[in-house]
Amino acid sequence: MYNLLKGKRGIIFGALDENSIAWKTAERVHAEGGTFVLTNAPIAMRMGQIKELADKTGSEIIPADATNLEDLENLVAKSMEILGGKIDFVLHSIGMSVNVRKGRHYTDQNYDFTSKGWDVSAVSFHKVMQTLYKQDAMSEWGSIVALTYMAAQRTFPDYNDMADNKAYLESIARSFGYFFGKEKKVRVNTISQSPTPTTAGQGVKGFGGFIAYADKMSPLGNATAQDCADYTVSLFSDLTKKVTMQNLFHDGGFSNTGVSQEVIEEFSGE
Repeated sequence: MYNLLKGKRGIIFGALDENSIAWKTAERVHAEGGTFVLTNAPIAMRMGQIKELADKTGSEIIPADATNLEDLENLVAKSMEILGGKIDFVLHSIGMSVNVRKGRHYTDQNYDFTSKGWDVSAVSFHKVMQTLYKQDAMSEWGSIVALTYMAAQRTFPDYNDMADNKAYLESIARSFGYFFGKEKKVRVNTISQSPTPTTAGQGVKGFGGFIAYADKMSPLGNATAQDCADYTVSLFSDLTKKVTMQNLFHDGGFSNTGVSQEVIEEFSGE
């Protein structure tokens, strides 16, 4: 450990269980000397083991629905009170598609489901940042990170409307990142992570096969949840002060690989 986040305070959204990237990030932030508040939607908190993580990292939990402005205003104000000052880092690790959960195909969406998923997975990022911005809650040179996936740029048939949500999320990072950078010296980035076997990820049809394919395609292999936690910590640290409005691929090289030798061999039977 390098004490990269010593004295820094933050908010971590979306830790559900030990498979989640937010969970691994919280553990790594704690090891690097950072303190934080954990938050998740009340329903997710009943399903997960967030209390265990809070105990392990000496953190407090504030339940909040990230789509509800009143909840977010309370979360930000209380977090500053608990942590004793402005916020240095925020992780947005939230995503949900009701269409996927209910088995609705991309060509047969229930638009109420679409709207709900869009609000939870993408618009919530804007709501979180707008709340932080209006409360002037971020320290100068603070860092905000959201997790995304390459389906925002390329088509993966079973990723469904989550692909659209991620594209919107990445656009929000650029747009809000401009204003947050210009006016508050805060940086905003998204990490486009390898397919990762989190509880949410495993809900996507054919996910196991796709993880295996991505691993064969990536020169360095898939990035794990732990790898992502490490990368996120580097973006929270002062070592990346001038990185903002970027969508950063963290995928073992998958995004720049046309085809790998392993995949060629798989299909040519050699």
